[in-house]
Amino acid sequence: MHTSHRTQLFTESVIREMTRVAREHDAINLAQGFPDFAAPDLLKEAAASAIHGDLNQYAITWGAKRLRDAVATKYYDWYGLDVNPETEVTVTCGATEAMASVMLAVVDPGEEVIVFEPFYENYDRDTLLCGANPVYVPMWGRGDLDMDRLAAAFSDRTRAIVVNTPNNPTGRVMTRGELEGIADLCRRHDAYAITDEIYEHIYYEGRHVPMATLPEMRDRTITISGASKTFAVTGWRVGTIVAPPEVTGAIRKVHDFLTVGAPAPLQEAVAVAMETLGPDYYTDMAKRYRARRDVLVSGLQEAGFGCEPPAGAYYVLCDFRELSDLPDDEFAVWLTAEHGVAPVPGSSFFLDPADGRHLIRFAFCKTEELLREAAGRLRAVKS
Repeated sequence: MHTSHRTQLFTESVIREMTRVAREHDAINLAQGFPDFAAPDLLKEAAASAIHGDLNQYAITWGAKRLRDAVATKYYDWYGLDVNPETEVTVTCGATEAMASVMLAVVDPGEEVIVFEPFYENYDRDTLLCGANPVYVPMWGRGDLDMDRLAAAFSDRTRAIVVNTPNNPTGRVMTRGELEGIADLCRRHDAYAITDEIYEHIYYEGRHVPMATLPEMRDRTITISGASKTFAVTGWRVGTIVAPPEVTGAIRKVHDFLTVGAPAPLQEAVAVAMETLGPDYYTDMAKRYRARRDVLVSGLQEAGFGCEPPAGAYYVLCDFRELSDLPDDEFAVWLTAEHGVAPVPGSSFFLDPADGRHLIRFAFCKTEELLREAAGRLRAVKS
């Protein structure tokens, strides 16, 4: 492992550091992506009922049966995927542990994992933890993905590609054509597609296309999702993995030694929510997020930030060069201290920090009232 990679790997999370800075200055925290509004009552009541019903001991290591059954039902009802809950579903301590478990299970030292850039900070760190090498491919804005450049990134050492759509930090949604192009490269190079689909229900344009539904991709796709974003319970840490049986066996072994299992009563509650909440819940959730997006993006644009409305997820990545010559980390702290709104420095999403020195990211998983207040504070930056 190169020294620069090792230093990067063990640097404190920039996102969580900005949460600390926000608390220090009593600022509105639009850095870390956790909602400030309540989870559905049904979910909370189910968790309380499970706790009072003494579901407080270890669940089955790879996930409570009720939740695995609910996950399998969900994938069939939503996407037409026939998933075996006994051999293809693993429940983890959030999507973060899911990604680490998957990488450690399928990626060996010296192999390569393709990571789109800008990227959520865990993807390349998890690759490095495996002793493997991340290979970065730019994916920015709404322009078409450069498939020739992506094809050139694949080699005989490519073990996997990480696909995150809708994307954090850009809010970009991959088209079906782009996903089909990635699938073709995976088939040609005998590589896995490791898909982070945690934002699968937060869409403003189009609809979600799971990689596993594409031709000949069912057996080479490992699908990660979870409850955090869909049900506004980021602190519960309930994630899911759907993978082919032979891969699931390896993932479960890693998961067992990493965390033993996800919280038993919370698994029960998530299962209840998945069984009970119908399509209207997901439609209404997306509409509410669209309204929040529009409030923040309007405020950012009026303040002079360069940004476009994201097509999915709940992040806006902004260019602030029209407002300041400061580097992104200094600008983020200045904005937090002087204007009371905390973002994430854009350099944390790139291999070379210079590529993100003019960018900051905001999360809009907050109440509209708070976002209107944040937008008002941001407008003052330009004055």
